[in-house]
Amino acid sequence: MTLMALAACAPAPITPAAVSFTPDPVVTREAAVTPPPDPIPSVVWPLTGLDASDATPEQLATPALAVKIPNDGSHSRPQKSLEYADIVFEQYVEAGIPRLMAVFQSNTPEDVGPVRSEREMDPNIVGSFYGALVFSGANPINLRAARNTDQVLIAEDVGSKGFFRTRDRYAPYNLHVNLQTVLEQVPQLEAPPQQFAYAYPAELATAARLGTPATRIDLVLSRYGKPSWDWDVESGRYLRNEFGDPDITVDGNRIGAENVVVLFVRIHMNNGLPVSEMLVSNSPGYVATGGKVIPILWSKADRRSPYVLTTEDGQPIELAAGQTWVELIPNSGIAVGSADFS
Repeated sequence: MTLMALAACAPAPITPAAVSFTPDPVVTREAAVTPPPDPIPSVVWPLTGLDASDATPEQLATPALAVKIPNDGSHSRPQKSLEYADIVFEQYVEAGIPRLMAVFQSNTPEDVGPVRSEREMDPNIVGSFYGALVFSGANPINLRAARNTDQVLIAEDVGSKGFFRTRDRYAPYNLHVNLQTVLEQVPQLEAPPQQFAYAYPAELATAARLGTPATRIDLVLSRYGKPSWDWDVESGRYLRNEFGDPDITVDGNRIGAENVVVLFVRIHMNNGLPVSEMLVSNSPGYVATGGKVIPILWSKADRRSPYVLTTEDGQPIELAAGQTWVELIPNSGIAVGSADFS
């Protein structure tokens, strides 16, 4: 069983996107005993679907904090506390530089960094979380546009508290933020709504049930961003690499996720900067869960609407409970390619 590589045409300043999946070799296995279904948790964390029955009401009420983090080269990596994010978005910014938006809610580590600047599409990416966008610096046009929305903005250069610099790197890659101090500045915010549907147990997730086995996912965001994900049977997670090397945080933890969601995004230029179009209907993508991958369609009606993921025939996509990485891969929408599941 094979899965053909994806390719995409793109505007001149954008490196054409490429995605490939390495399938498992065809082997013969004895039928496994069907495990008994796990009970659906009575209370779950909204951004992971994990059991939250032991959480206090105060913890459950924690708002989502979306922190802008650089991901371009050794001056950006390794990052601090990235492994604790519920959901991480990877986006394409000018010159093809990759940037991350790490969303924290169920787990708020003491500090996160480095912290970098905001982009025009950011409020649309995280608007459905109803939380705060945490960053440092912004193009004046982008900042003015963000302020014209109801997006809560936390930034060092607009007087917000909690930012500090470390001595291990040079500016601007030494700026960190204390998340507890950020939370103290947004008492009006509430917990985010659930963003994705989850299956219980994980073996019933859509890709795990219906997808094609894939031990590796290779992505090309640009010449500066070539992440890949390896399926790890022991942990039941996809483990992340950067240019072929394991992606490790400052604290020595390997970055991984139960779900890798690939969303193809069209790019247009505005004021000389690339902007990912996030408000779309039935755009293509892929979801990888449980060591398998399935093609999907994704939609987002407006800034405050959640992401809607479906199979190509319109059935809802269910993820496995746990962490999710969303890879926003640029394409022109002209030639996305196709997958062969025969």
